[in-house]
Amino acid sequence: MLGEAAQDTLFQVRQTLRCARGRMLDLSQPRVMGILNVTPDSFFAGSRLPDESALLRQAEQMLQAGAAVLDVGGYSSRPGADDVPADEELRRVVPALEALRRTFPEAFLSVDTFRAAVAEQAVQAGADIVNDISGGQLDEAMFATVARLRVPYILMHMRGTPQTMTQHTTYEGDLLLELTRFFRDQLTALRALWPDACVVLDPGVGFAKTPQQGYEIIRRLSELRTVLDLPLLVGLSRKTLVWKPLGLAPEAALPGTIALNTLALLGGARLLRVHDVAEAHQTVQLVQSVLSS
Repeated sequence: MLGEAAQDTLFQVRQTLRCARGRMLDLSQPRVMGILNVTPDSFFAGSRLPDESALLRQAEQMLQAGAAVLDVGGYSSRPGADDVPADEELRRVVPALEALRRTFPEAFLSVDTFRAAVAEQAVQAGADIVNDISGGQLDEAMFATVARLRVPYILMHMRGTPQTMTQHTTYEGDLLLELTRFFRDQLTALRALWPDACVVLDPGVGFAKTPQQGYEIIRRLSELRTVLDLPLLVGLSRKTLVWKPLGLAPEAALPGTIALNTLALLGGARLLRVHDVAEAHQTVQLVQSVLSS
């Protein structure tokens, strides 16, 4: 068996994302990922960025507020969103990534896409990380592309597509067992191509899951972290499970988001994907202060 020092070293390695140009993103402590939507139809109107100037202003504010990663998406994944052709997605994300890399050369950038061709061009434009909501299911070339590019990969659980996922919320047996099996199968397939794949797992709260199933995931997040032993990303920001039970709208869902993010941090989340970076960063700082005191 490994000694305590060796186990600590192995944990540190697994919690570190090896990015381009020799840079390392340390996730041994929780960090914040800021959402930058270059789409006209994201569910939260306050996150839509109509032009490059707005994009750069928002990015600067997020970085100053404590964002460790900026996540750029050109395909709205809200339930029932319209499908967007690949060329339109590229038209949205590539110039955005180029502008961000040019303006903030040291920032860690992520591209939110399930298409291998978009991922490849996004990395060429400056993305450090590929964030795939389909976990490799919607494009059979994704794993081979990530393996060739050697970039950190966020592997999320989802059923169906953004257009059909609300029809796939029935799970036979234990939900966490279903997620664990999915992650293990997808990790096996990816590691067959890239044995040292650098992976973050996302349970996909809100994707082919009811609010009650989302609450179960948050409540049992520590189980998922213990079994899979990889960093976990959790995206709860202003989602339906926050505002709908309270009879609110996404615009009024910040306090609820903070509450659920706190529970996610206590469960072991290492990346919080959010619209409101300053509030999430403060939440991380306070939770860490309490846990370390």
